[in-house]
Amino acid sequence: MDDAPESRITLHPHSRQVRVVIDGTVLADTTRAIELRERGYPPRQYLPRDDVRMDLLTPSDTVTHCPFKGDANYFSFGEHKDVAWSYQQLIGGMETLAGKLAFYDEEVE
Repeated sequence: MDDAPESRITLHPHSRQVRVVIDGTVLADTTRAIELRERGYPPRQYLPRDDVRMDLLTPSDTVTHCPFKGDANYFSFGEHKDVAWSYQQLIGGMETLAGKLAFYDEEVE
């Protein structure tokens, strides 16, 4: 089995509107998302920071490591802990995700 990032992960830029709302507050609204599809995981929308209300998000202490994407830092919104993440140190081939955030679908409307 090939575990190279390009065989596990595919990136799909699109122009569909993606809106992130938590507790009635719009945290993001974009038509410039990139859908990341990774084998074994649900698809995730990565949104440009320019289209995210970063002023409403608080950096958390949570950091995770993915051997295919790199190290992710997390963000919280009010009482909603670690609802979004962003890769600060990307692994080769994943540079397209630089400056983008993803939100847990389970946490947003």
